[in-house]
Amino acid sequence: MTSNETDIYPENVFFCYPLLPDSCPRAHRLPALKVAMYVLMVLMILTTVFGNLLIIISISHFKQLQSPTHLIVCSLTASDCLLGSLVMPYSMVRSVEGCWYLGDFVCKVHSSLDMTFSISSLIHLSLISIDRYWAICDPLRYKMRVTNNIVTVFTTFTWLFSFLYSFSIVFSGINKIGLESFIMQVYCVGSCVLFFNKQWGLICSLLTFFLPGTIMSSLYMNIFYVARKHAKVMSERVTGGLKSQGSAQREGKAAKTLAIVMGVFYLCWLPFFTATAVDPFLNFVTPGDVFDALVWFGYFNSTCNPLIYGFFYPRFQKAFKILISTYICESEAIW
Repeated sequence: MTSNETDIYPENVFFCYPLLPDSCPRAHRLPALKVAMYVLMVLMILTTVFGNLLIIISISHFKQLQSPTHLIVCSLTASDCLLGSLVMPYSMVRSVEGCWYLGDFVCKVHSSLDMTFSISSLIHLSLISIDRYWAICDPLRYKMRVTNNIVTVFTTFTWLFSFLYSFSIVFSGINKIGLESFIMQVYCVGSCVLFFNKQWGLICSLLTFFLPGTIMSSLYMNIFYVARKHAKVMSERVTGGLKSQGSAQREGKAAKTLAIVMGVFYLCWLPFFTATAVDPFLNFVTPGDVFDALVWFGYFNSTCNPLIYGFFYPRFQKAFKILISTYICESEAIW
């Protein structure tokens, strides 16, 4: 360590690479806090991986679940499962320790995969909203419009777009144009940070979050309006104008489900993409730990997706019970 660095960092600071003069300092955290962070993140990773994996197995195992809607859900859960298994474990070590130990090339691959799976998940959520809109608002033409082949085409395009968009941005470095001097000032060995300039911060946020979010919001509001209208018509036919208790329950359940879907979506992703769009205009004043927390809020959406799109639906609940009971019975029979 050079004399200049000893002036900058106190003596009790540990470095990611102690033998290198330009190493990043490790995050200074209390042991109890580090243990708590690891436990929380491991639980989140396991829930993300196995929750989404359970939905994938259910859709693959039961033909009744292999409808166009469920194929989109299956592709969504594949994105979330890959995010939990290939991205989140390495992000966990980086977040807790404050160091990246795998080199610059693997850092670029990790950042690219992070963007790929996150963008793919967001676009799949939009596809599900479009599918539900056509199914409820135009049911007569739904089966003609939405088939397994059409869904396969759109999900394949979603994966290709997410992959090409993410890897091309990260490996071309177009997102860092104009930030060269700033990055040189803050760079140190052991860091893995993806910076966006003003132009690409806005483009990325608008294209991958605010546009899909606007589509989802408008379609789900229309879905709720049409569902409420249909329920009212059915109620009037049955009760002669008085709203039945079952109709009120259906409206309440629909409103609750839509509120959860949109609430979790915006709660998880809005802070991150807002910071991504605004931070370049404020000379990157957001502290690293705060931005890291926003990243994990985004990851949390992939943890919640299997709970929202799987466990809230009776068909998936029945499939889960059959799979789990079958596995337990087989295990007991072996023992």
